[in-house]
Amino acid sequence: MQIDTKLTPRDLLKPIARLLELAGDKARRLDRSWDAAKGTPVFTVEGQYTTRGWTEWTQGFQYGWPILVFDATDEQDLLELGRRRTVERMASHVTHMGVHDHGFNNLSTYGNLRRLMREGRIAHNGWELTFYEMAIKASGAVQADRWSGVPVGKPSAKSGNSATLGYIYSFNGPHSLFVDTMRTIRILGVAWQLGHKLMHENDRAADLLKRLVLHGLTTSQYVMFHGDSTHTYDVRGRTAHEAIFNRNDGQFRCRGTQQGYSPFSTWTRGLAWAMLGFAEELEFLATIDDEAFKASAGLEKSDVIRTFESAAKATCDHYINACAANDGIVYWDDGAPGLARLGEWRTRAAEPINDHEPVDSSASVIAAQGLLRLGHYLGKSAGAAYTSAGLTIAQVLFSPPYLSENPDHQGLILHSVYHRPNGWDHVPTGRKIPCGESSMWGDYHALELAVYFQRLSNEAKPYHVFYR
Repeated sequence: MQIDTKLTPRDLLKPIARLLELAGDKARRLDRSWDAAKGTPVFTVEGQYTTRGWTEWTQGFQYGWPILVFDATDEQDLLELGRRRTVERMASHVTHMGVHDHGFNNLSTYGNLRRLMREGRIAHNGWELTFYEMAIKASGAVQADRWSGVPVGKPSAKSGNSATLGYIYSFNGPHSLFVDTMRTIRILGVAWQLGHKLMHENDRAADLLKRLVLHGLTTSQYVMFHGDSTHTYDVRGRTAHEAIFNRNDGQFRCRGTQQGYSPFSTWTRGLAWAMLGFAEELEFLATIDDEAFKASAGLEKSDVIRTFESAAKATCDHYINACAANDGIVYWDDGAPGLARLGEWRTRAAEPINDHEPVDSSASVIAAQGLLRLGHYLGKSAGAAYTSAGLTIAQVLFSPPYLSENPDHQGLILHSVYHRPNGWDHVPTGRKIPCGESSMWGDYHALELAVYFQRLSNEAKPYHVFYR
């Protein structure tokens, strides 16, 4: 990846303004045209959002979209749209027992609305704030209840010196840990901040911060590769989609994948979830008093921070050095077999229109925020390369051929991929691979990135975090 070290957040304000102009209009039009009886919009086909039943993990992005545009533009009708739809349609997601996606759905809606009220952007209303906070508390506890324990044996730096680990299991079942969840577990952190616990039989309380921390440590140890073993495919920073455990004894068995090419290559959107998840959690954990942290997690905060920092740096380095094309955009998997037919693909800009393998703009837009947050967390000197990498990626994504300027195309960011192995993505007539379409998560995260940039460019506004 060729990093532009001269870019600043202010350099992106003009393309961000264009993105937001398009986003406001498209949010209104999508709301008018979408039939809620169909379920949740997931990705576009020939420019029109359609649904795809697997799990309901994208509705929070649909209604978080107008809320974020309001955040950036003060367009009141978009706030009312997002707020009204959250009240009308998001309650089932708060108590959804079958998914690991609570942070995606409920922090994008209830969480953003709470944040805006606490920032003074929405007029304070005690009961309304309590409503948002109750939803977050319940969602965090429901997410935390999807728990599988993992014995460690001998504590080590990889386990944060913890003798036990555990994870929020995926919709595949208690044996399955997904890399995606590294970004959804943040809702446990907000629920913990609000003083909430998960209560079991006989009034046994499970600490939500502890489960967040242990999940991150488990993800680092068993989903990530660290480049320190004899495993043939052990490349520092590589992530698998899934870690699989034997639930008879809790022991780790193998890595797997659902949406990547293989367990031993890098599905780039999974890598991006890890990049952003670890970076955000580092920002959050840094705000917690050391003694309060130890009282909840039962671990030394410094040990956990060390492991999370190592994971964040490794995944971000792997993106920059091994996965990205010259312009910072990634293809859907760094081991996808068709990449060999593209020749020296890493030495030139990504090619969303080709005959061999699709790019995934949604992976790149998620990764850009992860790079920026890690850069901010590390500080101006130590974080400079990560910050510049995030700016470089964003500059590309916020312009054609990735920015969807056609008002009749319902998406914002083009060339997103959902599930390549299952063949779910639309292949246009005359083409051989998916291209030209958008996803609800890609569009939402583009807006989240735009708001993040606005805050970085305006010192009068608070730094954008999920936990304030």
